[in-house]
Amino acid sequence: AAQGMAVLLALCTLLGVPLAPALVSGALLLALVMLLVGLGASFLHLGHPLRAWRAVAMWRTSWLSREVIVLPAFIAVVGLWWLTLQLSGPLAPWLPLPPLLPWLVLALAALLWLCTAMIYACIRFIAEWAHPITVAYYGLTGLASGALLFGAGAALAGETDLARGLVPLATVLVLGAWALRVITLHRNQGLKPKSTLRSATGLAGTPLVQKSMGMSAGSFNTREFFHGASAAAVRHVRLGLHGLCFALPALLLLAVWAGAPTALLALALLVHVPGLLAERWLFFAQARHPQNLYYQQVS
Repeated sequence: AAQGMAVLLALCTLLGVPLAPALVSGALLLALVMLLVGLGASFLHLGHPLRAWRAVAMWRTSWLSREVIVLPAFIAVVGLWWLTLQLSGPLAPWLPLPPLLPWLVLALAALLWLCTAMIYACIRFIAEWAHPITVAYYGLTGLASGALLFGAGAALAGETDLARGLVPLATVLVLGAWALRVITLHRNQGLKPKSTLRSATGLAGTPLVQKSMGMSAGSFNTREFFHGASAAAVRHVRLGLHGLCFALPALLLLAVWAGAPTALLALALLVHVPGLLAERWLFFAQARHPQNLYYQQVS
């Protein structure tokens, strides 16, 4: 969402859309804080946070390492853009020209979305992720959430004309991201694992039936590669994804488009956030790891 808002702010700046200086400064500061929180959250799951700097070592082959490099660079550019708006007088000539910073924001945001999406799209043995649509969906969802955040901020700041001007774009982005998600859900339901008990054992001519899991007790394999939720819980999360992440925000956007108060944009954002959480959970829950054929499924 922070990326998407920064990208839209950069586009508005480059296109000459009139923006109140206070709104630009506030939006950049909010994006900066959200990006820093996101970066800090990535440390929480590390066994040894002090060794986090080693994550950049494999940048030649690892998309995760590339993301670790690009994200701080993006944060630095957003922070520098915000700083240029705060400083004036003798320090201003020493700072990069503001017209350069929006272009850097656009370039680094696109590269960051690519790196983040490719962390999953490059894992070929998880067919639910290994598809070009994963990259497109990451970018489009980021832009959609960023548009809702930017529109809600403009509405709360009293910039009614800007908020209404963002509504058509936000509507297209939300509906476009929803369409991509529906396509991926339909595609994932039709996928069948390439690995089978026969291919794993090499006993092609023998009927095989699995009688128990690969572990008689819990282990790393039974915990880390399967969500453990029931099929009913997964269905409820899917409904939350469609309703909260996309359908309700789209309806609220259409209402504002039809003339309703722009304050509904804040409600659309509040509804969208838990929908994003459901979307992220389902993204991982739908990934059927091949090892689960042995460790999770019982005939």
